[in-house]
Amino acid sequence: MHPTLTVHPGTLDDLDAAYDVFVRATADLERRVGTPDDANVWLDPSFAARYWERRRPLFAHLSRPGGAFWVAEVDGAMVGYARSTRHEGLRELNEFFVHPGHQGHGIGRELIARAFPRGGTGRRAIIASTDIRALTRYLKAGVYPRFPIYAVSRKPEPVTVETDLTFTTPVAAGGGAATPDTLAVLRAIDGVVLGFARDADHAFLSRDRPPTLYHRDGRVVGYGYTGTDTGPIALFDPADFPAVLARAESDAAARGDATFSLSLPLINRAAVDYLLSRGFRLDDFTILFMSDEPFGHFDRYIVSTPDFFI
Repeated sequence: MHPTLTVHPGTLDDLDAAYDVFVRATADLERRVGTPDDANVWLDPSFAARYWERRRPLFAHLSRPGGAFWVAEVDGAMVGYARSTRHEGLRELNEFFVHPGHQGHGIGRELIARAFPRGGTGRRAIIASTDIRALTRYLKAGVYPRFPIYAVSRKPEPVTVETDLTFTTPVAAGGGAATPDTLAVLRAIDGVVLGFARDADHAFLSRDRPPTLYHRDGRVVGYGYTGTDTGPIALFDPADFPAVLARAESDAAARGDATFSLSLPLINRAAVDYLLSRGFRLDDFTILFMSDEPFGHFDRYIVSTPDFFI
């Protein structure tokens, strides 16, 4: 009797099963890129449980209405899933994972066709690993590498960079989310730097860590989310990155954080030059920003951490 494959829309009730697929697929990817088992954190059930406790709200956010969440099951057991979100003129593939024991059987093709379809209006993008199997699937889906993104980190220290910027943190609305006025400011900055609006992401991010707004001569010229996680950060002028990153690192040092890290698009030359001069180290795990057409000014941007979305 042949196994029965079904592909159907996912719900919040599928989050736990999807996370199990995520953990198994990520552990397998680490093995295939040469990570020894004793250094592969995804083989440690206690690490996986802690990560899930912290990141479950993020996975629920990525399953929000208006996007696409598809799961694949074989004989009733989940073996893969794909999630994408819709923004103003952009569909972003946030997750795509297939259980290692079921890869190479067309399941990924079925999921991508539903969660990340070609055709229609608007652009499409993904932050992707360089795993050959997945990369081949993304290329077939019509998205192409634009630039690499690396995690960079170091032990934070107090540091000062002279600047005429001023820094403010707007008062949050009820529940901690950004107010409508703040969302309007963030939307305007994203329109210039990224080329699309994403109020839902800002409402989610600002619940835990309010954005800092950067001002010059009475005008807002950028924003940044810092704290336990760093990013996204968007600035009108790339030359402001040293001052913004210096403040973020100093804040991390004041909190006593063991590590200050962020996801750095290597196209952002101002941030690259500054961070390397500060002794930051690049992780050896590469990810790629891929899209079906060029857009945005990513020389003025630092990606969200963790990098499940731009």
